Amino acid sequence: MKINNYVKVSSVKEAYSILEGSSKATIIAGGAWLRLTPAEIDEAVDLSGLGLDSIDVNDGFVEIGSMATLRQVEKSDIVKSLCNGIVCDAAEKIMGVTVRNIATIGGTISGKYGFSDLITPLMVLDTELEFHERGRVSLVEFMDETAKIRDILLKIRIPMKEGRGWFETIKITAIDFPILNAAVTRIDGKTKIAVGSRPYKAVLAEMAMAYVDTCGKHDADCAERAAMTAIAEIKFGSNSRGSANYRKQLCEALVKRGLREVMS
Repeated sequence: MKINNYVKVSSVKEAYSILEGSSKATIIAGGAWLRLTPAEIDEAVDLSGLGLDSIDVNDGFVEIGSMATLRQVEKSDIVKSLCNGIVCDAAEKIMGVTVRNIATIGGTISGKYGFSDLITPLMVLDTELEFHERGRVSLVEFMDETAKIRDILLKIRIPMKEGRGWFETIKITAIDFPILNAAVTRIDGKTKIAVGSRPYKAVLAEMAMAYVDTCGKHDADCAERAAMTAIAEIKFGSNSRGSANYRKQLCEALVKRGLREVMS
């Protein structure tokens, strides 16, 4: 990889002006996955001096600065209070501590990485993203977009609501990328189900969610039927870590398990 110019900016406005001025400028968050970007970067924009790494509660939301590391997220008592701590649980299962001390939540989300263990639980928590220029947008909407992001992600906002949550990831080894992951929440009588590392980016199982919320009895049969609905509506693919068929079988088992946990 070749970086032609490295800039440690002193303000968000300065960082955004660089992005506007060059289509080849790239934001450096933690830099953990920087090698996955193109071989040559015209301008590397470092946000580490902007103080975007706090985790606070504000107006009924947990607000996580985009430069907060995955280790910060993992150890935060504030984040642990959300739906059985599923976000912390997911962060804890990402690689080793050395990687989690480098990788940031903002870099993870902005990259829309299909292998992310963190995006999946965030999608079932009604998470919002706050950008410098664009303002606020839901994480689900952002993940659906195909255009390359040309903005500065400032913070991640998660509503503080009472509910139950469950997350699981399947890997060959603890420090490997996931074969498949899934997250389920039950908040205010509504169910959310997300599946990631398909190996594509995480998605909501919309039809399965609708089925759970309309089935008369939340029992083992309801979970079974919802899991079957999920594998019918979600697309799976194959790569070196697993086949599409294997991922489909894992998805059925994980969704069923997650629903039993949050509905019990």
